[in-house]
Amino acid sequence: MTETTARGQQGPPAHETFAAQFRDAMSRFPSGVTIVTTTDHCGARWGFTASAFCSVSAEPPLVLACLAVSADSYRAFRTSSKWVVNILGEEHAPLAKRFATKGADKFAGGEFDTDADGLPVLPEAVASLVCRTQARHPAGDHVILIGEAVNVRLRDHTPLVYYARDFARLSA
Repeated sequence: MTETTARGQQGPPAHETFAAQFRDAMSRFPSGVTIVTTTDHCGARWGFTASAFCSVSAEPPLVLACLAVSADSYRAFRTSSKWVVNILGEEHAPLAKRFATKGADKFAGGEFDTDADGLPVLPEAVASLVCRTQARHPAGDHVILIGEAVNVRLRDHTPLVYYARDFARLSA
């Protein structure tokens, strides 16, 4: 076991070292993988991969997703009134990588359909939640998007998991 000192204690590590240790610690928390999508005022499609996603409230049904302010899609999500959280299945690892790549043509593969609101939805997702924006909160180098789920689509399939900076499979 490697022991490190906490930030701010006697003999703290350099900022870069602490930041790397923080990222390593967070990578050890397994999470599901989502692609969050929306359209801008011109109808252009935007999206990003997020493992920082969770439910916030059952009544009303609220979820949150975290988006880096440096992301290509930040401007679209800064003004969007609706967006979709697509919970990925284990077969979607290449798609998750594409949506996590800055500058990539994210919708090039044709995997997404368009819903009644014009939003991109992944029909093969484990689940898709159409959300109406409730709030946006700045948080360091990210923004926390909070949305009320107004529509849910479910599919019986095994979800994709992210752990230690790589994709993993669930085993029973």
